[in-house]
Amino acid sequence: MDAGKAEHHCTVIDKDATIVLSRRVPNSEAELLELLGDVLDLAHGQRVTWAVDLNAGGAALWIALLVNHEQKLFYLPGRSMHYASDAYRGSGKTDAKDAFVIADQARMRRDLQPLQGTSELA
Repeated sequence: MDAGKAEHHCTVIDKDATIVLSRRVPNSEAELLELLGDVLDLAHGQRVTWAVDLNAGGAALWIALLVNHEQKLFYLPGRSMHYASDAYRGSGKTDAKDAFVIADQARMRRDLQPLQGTSELA
């Protein structure tokens, strides 16, 4: 999830980095809960790993919803996001590209910090 103040962009990829869903979502509880349900439906009972590029501010509602729904959530710091983004094709910076980079990094990396309800980061 590429988090923003008013909107987020969610990209869901499978284990082969194929995009399964790409959607802009308003930062509202109802819209985010609908997205959460849609993604879990796409997973057909398989584990979903979530990642976000912010650990506070505009992402706070999203983080709280995921934590309250006992979802596995990781944080990709801005610096890591910046360097990782350079390795992906495509010129310019878009929310959709950033969301894909975040998803792909969460798929590949094993050093991301988990965010939990009691986490200092969150």
